[in-house]
Amino acid sequence: MTRADDAILEFLLNEGNEELVATPGVIEANLPYTLSTVNQRLRELKDENLITYENEERALYKLTTKGRAYLAGDLDAEELENDKE
Repeated sequence: MTRADDAILEFLLNEGNEELVATPGVIEANLPYTLSTVNQRLRELKDENLITYENEERALYKLTTKGRAYLAGDLDAEELENDKE
């Protein structure tokens, strides 16, 4: 997990408000990362099942239950790495 990963997940959580569904471009416009970095990290987060498509054709991403658990501290990065092995 990288700082960009945490920033993307926190952006989608939109703490205190309704969770967001967003495109890579919207995420990039609101975070200090390039679009290529956002796209790369979104692929990794999707592979880890921390995010999923709300609408694949429009590339709209949203948090999963696992993504919310990670942000809540109920799942740590080491557990994600162990899932890959």
